[in-house]
Amino acid sequence: MGSKSIALALALAVAACSAAGVPDAGPVAQDAAQDTTPATAGCLASGDGYLRARMRGALDLDIDWRNGDIECTGGQRPDGSGLRVAFAGPLQSDGRRLRFVFGIGQVAEGVAAQGLPTNLTVIFEGERRLFATQGDDKCTVDSLTQQRTGPLGGKSHSWRVEARGFCIEPASTLQGTERLLVTRFDFAGRIDIEGESPSTTAETHAT
Repeated sequence: MGSKSIALALALAVAACSAAGVPDAGPVAQDAAQDTTPATAGCLASGDGYLRARMRGALDLDIDWRNGDIECTGGQRPDGSGLRVAFAGPLQSDGRRLRFVFGIGQVAEGVAAQGLPTNLTVIFEGERRLFATQGDDKCTVDSLTQQRTGPLGGKSHSWRVEARGFCIEPASTLQGTERLLVTRFDFAGRIDIEGESPSTTAETHAT
């Protein structure tokens, strides 16, 4: 399932909430559009993709997804302010699936960074439930590195993105009736970029 499906899932959830009289979702939908690169089952060809997260509040969950359990996709944020990395967990027999979308601000492709403001959306597909921070002031990626996974240059290129971070305030449903605090998260996923590569970009590591 690619990022078009992420956008569709968000659009349906936001539309359902809007029909119930919920205020505009703002940044919730922004981090779910544009990238058209399909996700691949298994996340990373190198076999080392993962997502770990600790959630408390409306649901108490400890996520530990391995490369073979997940699909991932990513790219630049629609407004060019950073990167978006998304993960879809195992699909259940009843059609339910948990999806995370991280909108990471103030970082460009190929660059290592620290202390990045992050918008987080957690979607419970098949349950019509969506939790969002609706802004990037509640979560932080405190370390991010990127490693090139294909040839640099041409019309498309990819990077392995590894990050860890935390949230200090919860994400909430658009109605504001439930809250979910992701106290920590760690992941390795990917971004796929269309267009010319930065001429000076190289694999970098946070120090």
